[in-house]
Amino acid sequence: MSDNELTGNVPSSIGALSSLKSLVLQSNKLNGSLPTQGLCELKKLEELDLSWNNFEGTLPSCLYNLTSLQMLDLNGNYFRGNISSHLIAGLTSLKHIDLSYNLFDGFSFSSFANLSKLESIQFMCDEKKVNIETETSDWVPLFQLEFLVISNCNLNKLSNQIPTFLFHQHSLRVLDLSYSMLKGQFPGWLVGNNTRLEYVSLHDNSLSGNFHLPLCLNFTNWMDVSNNQLNGQLQGNIGNMLPNTLGLKLSNNTLSGSLPSSICNMSLLSIFSVSFNNFFGEVPKELLAGCSELTTMDLSNNNFDGHLLSSGFNLTMLRALVINDNSFSGTMLNEFSSQQILFPFFLDVSNNNMSGKIPTWICNQTGSYSLFFLGNNYFEGEILCETTRFQLLDISHNFLSGSLPSWSGNFLEHLNLKENKFSGSIPEAFFNVSQIVTLDIGDNKLSGIIPSAIGQLSHLKILLLRGNRLNGTIPTQLCQLTNIHLMDISRNFFSGTLPHCFQHIDSNETLSFSAFTREFVGIQTVTYRNERIQDSELSESQRKDIEVDFVTKYRLSCYKGSILNYMSGLDFSCNNLTGAIPLELGRLQGIHALNLSHNQFTGSIPKTFSNLTELESLDLSHNRLSGEIPPQFTGLTFLEVFSVAYNNLSGRTPEMTAQFSTFSASSYEGNPLLCGLPIEKNCTNRDNSPPTSTQSLDASDEKWYKVDQAVFFTSFSVTYIIFFLGIITVLYINPHWRQWCFNLVEDFVYFCYISTSITMRKLSVHLYN
Repeated sequence: MSDNELTGNVPSSIGALSSLKSLVLQSNKLNGSLPTQGLCELKKLEELDLSWNNFEGTLPSCLYNLTSLQMLDLNGNYFRGNISSHLIAGLTSLKHIDLSYNLFDGFSFSSFANLSKLESIQFMCDEKKVNIETETSDWVPLFQLEFLVISNCNLNKLSNQIPTFLFHQHSLRVLDLSYSMLKGQFPGWLVGNNTRLEYVSLHDNSLSGNFHLPLCLNFTNWMDVSNNQLNGQLQGNIGNMLPNTLGLKLSNNTLSGSLPSSICNMSLLSIFSVSFNNFFGEVPKELLAGCSELTTMDLSNNNFDGHLLSSGFNLTMLRALVINDNSFSGTMLNEFSSQQILFPFFLDVSNNNMSGKIPTWICNQTGSYSLFFLGNNYFEGEILCETTRFQLLDISHNFLSGSLPSWSGNFLEHLNLKENKFSGSIPEAFFNVSQIVTLDIGDNKLSGIIPSAIGQLSHLKILLLRGNRLNGTIPTQLCQLTNIHLMDISRNFFSGTLPHCFQHIDSNETLSFSAFTREFVGIQTVTYRNERIQDSELSESQRKDIEVDFVTKYRLSCYKGSILNYMSGLDFSCNNLTGAIPLELGRLQGIHALNLSHNQFTGSIPKTFSNLTELESLDLSHNRLSGEIPPQFTGLTFLEVFSVAYNNLSGRTPEMTAQFSTFSASSYEGNPLLCGLPIEKNCTNRDNSPPTSTQSLDASDEKWYKVDQAVFFTSFSVTYIIFFLGIITVLYINPHWRQWCFNLVEDFVYFCYISTSITMRKLSVHLYN
């Protein structure tokens, strides 16, 4: 009766089914406690599967009467309390038990000691909340397990040692002790004792020492020891010791040395991950030629070098190539065409020393939804793309130049071209990407206006245009981007007034930025008695987060992954915007950062800003704002950064309460008519009266006369001497200019002499007459 919508309790009348051998109720909505009467009367029951329901309470101790029970599956319920040793010991026919994902407190493994028929134990926990002890006493198991999974539990909490009862196991096929905080040397003996091991997962522990295998493991098709503290070099013949392995994951250790060329003998190898280690040197060419079944190769965050992508290789099944954060150099393989690789494709070569042009096959691929990370290299030239069948393209921090491409496509969602040398205006066709979510073309040399076509990007959530040479007025089409959460057009040359339509932006909408993964890479599975052990081929380095740099709280911060779901802000700083600040900005109640500094805004600070209750950073400094600071601002309880410095504000500063008690005088400096704390200027009657425009002008002009005369004359004298010596030096060095100067002086003297003579002659004649 599995996979139905059954609800309610298990009736006690079920005990009437005295001949029942199999009861399977998995994946329903049953709840309540297990009946002590009825269920415990099923003496002939051989299979009991109550998995994935809503059962709760403790396990009835009378279950020990089910001496014929061979399979017990209580996975995915809400059972709690300690598991009675008496209960387990009574199940003398038990072969398979699964107690995963419940609320048990714990139990002792010695309870299983006398269950001679036991073959499979599965216990996966949530957040290490279950204490499992295997070392409570000296015991020797009568069973020989084939399937052992203890994952994410508090395994041997006091000693953190690998269970010693495993010394007596010789038939294991599946072994998973991941996320168990185990310590000690890598258990080569465990692998050596169980020569038929197919699946070994010891990842996310604290195992140390060398990763040395004692013998050839012909049956092992999956080995994962990632996220430990293993060190030393790999065995030179490791490829011969794992000849039939499909997946080898050694990432996040401290392994070193070069990769052995024998890896090429692992002809079935599909997933190979050695990221976050200390490997160095060139990648063996034999690996690139011999492992023709590779679908995922992750060499990221090591010290590899050489020209990995500059020569041909036989990886025709490759779907994910991750080599970021190394020292690879050279150009990317031009022959890496759509006929040689499968799409969609995951490529990350960021943070290397790659050079040359962006290969055309990236643009001309026949598939879709590929992800390309090429940032922080030395790529140059133009982007020659007409279509965008990729989903993500990051080529930031390179030396690409020319105009932005005119392209089309409905697949591109994330584009990052920041910190290159793109120039010219932004073409209208650049915005023919209707599904784009994040767009960063900041810190280039782009000029001209923002095309009106930008308003058609209805899915756009992040727009970063900062640090270019864009000019003109801010187009009202930006207000059509109603899903925008981060907009940065700072450090440009925009002028005119700020549009009044930005209140249409819904900064309260929930975003959905998460780790970028691709489902095109398959899942490795091992099956045992209908139990499927899965391990994704995607390593952590392939779970790429969308990263966005945004200035807030006076610093450039990197917002990454899910944190983007909670961040929103507008940055219009460092432009030439004029006029009053629109009152409508005060309707953006979900905004966290607002920066209007270093412009020419006039008028008063909108009182509507007091409605921005989520605001954490507000910068209005270096403008021409006048009037008072609205006292209602003290209600902005999340405000961490506030500056109105260098304006023409007057009156009393807001009360030193709540967040405003944390702001120093620097938040108000450059406003001579402000008074009150923290600027330590008393508010007299004169100070409290609203200043006239003449008073404000006088106060502003007064600053220009406060110049130290000694400093002025000293600076003038030094400048004059430097100028005079500069002319003398030039004339001394260049004889042509010296001759020209002498001729000029001679002509000037002669002209003065003639003019004086004529003038004197005319004067004498006039006096004589």
